[in-house]
Amino acid sequence: MTTPTIEFFVGLSEELFQVSLRRNKNTGVRNVLFVFKQLKAIERFQSFTTRTYGDLRLIDEEGTISVQPSSMKFIFGGDEGDELQRVECGFELDRQDHWDRFRRFMDRYAEANGMGYQDK
Repeated sequence: MTTPTIEFFVGLSEELFQVSLRRNKNTGVRNVLFVFKQLKAIERFQSFTTRTYGDLRLIDEEGTISVQPSSMKFIFGGDEGDELQRVECGFELDRQDHWDRFRRFMDRYAEANGMGYQDK
């Protein structure tokens, strides 16, 4: 069985801190926002030494989901304003079968990483 992973760069798994799911009532498009406290790729300067996919890969026992982020925000803070606080990566899912597959991945990822669901 494959451990569910999230990768920006080949072979470098990132640790998801939080995920937010929303649905546009008019279009039905679902917006996903991943929040990371840090990215290993940045900490280790992997972007210069490892091949990038050019997208975000969600990998589990069913295979690989490839998504193109629609937004990437790097939020800095600290005394000097140069400490990475978090990274927000957003993307959209507009097809029901893609949504269903994503939810199966998230269920596996949450179980493997001790995450739980909270309805706001």
